[in-house]
Amino acid sequence: METRVAVMGIIVEDPDAVEALNALLHDYGPYIIGRMGVPYREKDIHVISVAIDAPQDTIAALSGKIGSLPGVSVKTAYSNVISHD
Repeated sequence: METRVAVMGIIVEDPDAVEALNALLHDYGPYIIGRMGVPYREKDIHVISVAIDAPQDTIAALSGKIGSLPGVSVKTAYSNVISHD
């Protein structure tokens, strides 16, 4: 199976979306290398980065599901390194 390393930048503007976002990240937990969340209280948003190592289709599926959550934005940057596991 070919996997790629990527990082997702997520901005949460709607606090009601946090539960659904955490559920998605939990579902994809086996692929997640690490995550970091920073609350930006002055703007009332949360900035989250997620490092992931997964097949490209899996990364795209997670990104699409996150992006479909109301009040949540996501961008994904892919590494050029492809691993064969």
